[in-house]
Amino acid sequence: MSTITTPDNVTIFYKDWGPKDAQPIMFHHGWPLSGDDWDAQMLFFLSKGYRVIAHDRRGHGRSEQVSDDHDMDHYAADVAALVRSLDLKNAIHIGHSTGGGEVTRYVARADHGRVAKAVLIGAVPPVMLQSETNPDGIPLEVFDGFRAAITTNRAQFYLDVPSGPFYGFNRAGTNISEGLIRNWWRQGMSGGAKAHYEGIKAFSETDFTVDLTRMSVPTLLLHGEDDQIVPIENSAHKAVRLLPNGALKTYAGLSHGLFATNPELINTDLLEFVES
Repeated sequence: MSTITTPDNVTIFYKDWGPKDAQPIMFHHGWPLSGDDWDAQMLFFLSKGYRVIAHDRRGHGRSEQVSDDHDMDHYAADVAALVRSLDLKNAIHIGHSTGGGEVTRYVARADHGRVAKAVLIGAVPPVMLQSETNPDGIPLEVFDGFRAAITTNRAQFYLDVPSGPFYGFNRAGTNISEGLIRNWWRQGMSGGAKAHYEGIKAFSETDFTVDLTRMSVPTLLLHGEDDQIVPIENSAHKAVRLLPNGALKTYAGLSHGLFATNPELINTDLLEFVES
């Protein structure tokens, strides 16, 4: 099993496939999942000759279930430690949901020459939580409900989320995939409850406004117009205006988990951007 130890002594699991001299693409998963969420994309880009990397965030998947430091600064620092350990240069970083926030925080601070491009899919930036400065954000009560669900019956909550809004399976006429639901549950339950509980604050309350303005590399935002988890009006529509070199592509009727429900479509668009 491939792991690194971060400067603050946390063991991070990662997958690293493909030629070591090929251009690297690093994938960053959403809450509360793991690097396994990107298998379809990793196999696709591996077949195109790229080096593909995906890690499990601290407290998630096969990485160490540490008690503390479940915040965006530590998430981004873990990415930097892995990038330096593997000596990734000219890499393309692709992040979904919370992973999109992780990419934003990392890329804004990355060492020179490490990053070529970035992709944010259904990503949380600029900031999700409703406040005086973000009046159309999501009320705190919603995230408190997430915390309560984790505290009382995490296993059931991790069935309810993918069975409903995450993949849009609560919409009439949707082709429901039991495999996606079970795989979501498997990934979620492999991580630590404390990391997931504290991660809610990290993905909902972190303000990425300044980070977005500092991302000078070409950055593509992909977002489902029927995203019920990270509504597009409060995320991608705002984020693209803050990016110095950003572009937005939206998908009518698609959900938060659009790269899993529609991998052929999303992989094609990702490849076009990667090779442009």
